[in-house]
Amino acid sequence: MGASLKDIQHRIESTKKTKQITKAMQMVSGSKLSRTQNASINFQQYAKKVRSITKHLLSTKIEDGTFDNQSFSAMLKARPVKKVGYLIITGDRGLAGSYNSSIIKNTIETIKEKHESKDDVVLLTIGSQGTAFFKSHDYNVVYDLRGISDQPTFSEVQQIIKTAVQLYQDHTLDELYVCYNHSVNVLSNQFKAQKMLPIDFSNLESHPDYDIDYILEPSADVILNQLLPQYVESMIYNAILDAKVAEHASRMNAMRSATDNATTIIDNLELTYNRARQAAITQEITEIVGGASALD
Repeated sequence: MGASLKDIQHRIESTKKTKQITKAMQMVSGSKLSRTQNASINFQQYAKKVRSITKHLLSTKIEDGTFDNQSFSAMLKARPVKKVGYLIITGDRGLAGSYNSSIIKNTIETIKEKHESKDDVVLLTIGSQGTAFFKSHDYNVVYDLRGISDQPTFSEVQQIIKTAVQLYQDHTLDELYVCYNHSVNVLSNQFKAQKMLPIDFSNLESHPDYDIDYILEPSADVILNQLLPQYVESMIYNAILDAKVAEHASRMNAMRSATDNATTIIDNLELTYNRARQAAITQEITEIVGGASALD
């Protein structure tokens, strides 16, 4: 019984140390989540303004009847689909619950639904988890990026974003999707396969409701040729920030669950320990009483 008590006590101490680690990781993830949320919210204000200006300029071109003759219209008009690109955003580390596995699983399901063969798709991956999986399963990964910071700047991800847009402009790809987990709230996230190219400005003509007339230099055509690629890049970057928010939230929740489970295990072990200790004491008392009775 003594050896059993010692073993239980050792397990209690070991679980307490694990709980301290998971609690610390939960707090770190919570801090990262807060900072990344702020960065995402701030960037969304910029992205919203870029979208508004772009829609305004395009609406003007449609009203003038000169939209179809512009080179930038290739980024807005659908073409026959031969190759589709998927930019897949996962994390570099685990310990985030089902965050990475759900992205990989849903991306594979999306590809299988839309395509008959792996040869019809081209992948670009962000994060070691997704990169390792898709490369090991013989997918055509043409560009991968690993080790980005917990609050990525645009310069960190600029090359993979520009590569994705350039592949579309070169007609290597006919469509581009970004696959990631969107942060619904702190407790939940939702998989998205968001179409980035060609750009979809639905109902553009039915809402030409703009109050500002821009003075343009050199011209609307030149500006749109520069603005549309930047608009797509901003949308992709916004998705990366959104994915990072979801990753930090998932890791924080996973560490909270691990901490709660450790607390439950410790409580159960302490209850078992106290019962075993009480049984040992009762046994000792019984033996003493028995010995005293034998002497009488």
